[in-house]
Amino acid sequence: MANLLDETSGPVNDNGRDVHVIDRQLPVTVGFGSTLFEIALWVAIPILVLLYVFLFGSTLENRALVAVVGCAGGVLPGVIFIFMKISARNYFQQLEQRIQAEASNIDNFLEQRVQILQNVVGIVERAIELDKDVMKSVAAFRSGAGVNEQNRNAVNAQVDTAFGRLFPQVEAYPELKAHNAIADAMQQNNYLQREITAARTVYNSRVTQWNTDIFSWPTKMIVAARQGYTTRIPFTASKETREAARSKFF
Repeated sequence: MANLLDETSGPVNDNGRDVHVIDRQLPVTVGFGSTLFEIALWVAIPILVLLYVFLFGSTLENRALVAVVGCAGGVLPGVIFIFMKISARNYFQQLEQRIQAEASNIDNFLEQRVQILQNVVGIVERAIELDKDVMKSVAAFRSGAGVNEQNRNAVNAQVDTAFGRLFPQVEAYPELKAHNAIADAMQQNNYLQREITAARTVYNSRVTQWNTDIFSWPTKMIVAARQGYTTRIPFTASKETREAARSKFF
């Protein structure tokens, strides 16, 4: 059988292909086969035992005892599967808490970046006329809009854009660039950007773990479907960040 993906015969895209995170949550569903599997765990062995007793009962000393013991032991797979499902549900609940904790770490770093942005703008706006987009972002943050599950990516994109417009303006004024508070803020921003990158990597690893496990049949997938779980969307880079990454640095 030939290779399904043959690097020697193609097809090959000489123009390359960009990669994007698909912003869609996929629900977990199970069909009748899974239901049949669960039923079979309870009844398959007891039915076989009863069938054996019915066919060969004349050769047994105590047909009733064999039937009762066989049926009682035959439901053990179903009982065991119940405990497996309980364990899987607990696992998902714990994993969900870990995902939330990692998301909270990202939010904390974003909140610190927002605070740094506000402090720098407070110093700089007295000396120069700042970009209107920067002032709009800062005004939005000053209105009390915090970072949460719904706006995390949007806040990250706005902060990236604001810093991307602010610091080049500061660079044009040596006296501002030499300001101790601004220089310190620039260093803190660089540090927080690295921390956010690390936190995002951990968060995305947790999300990948979740997205993989909810489709692990039978136990985890059945539990995920019963609980109505869906896949989670990884933390993605903003459009501005992606475009900046393609620009020339030197």
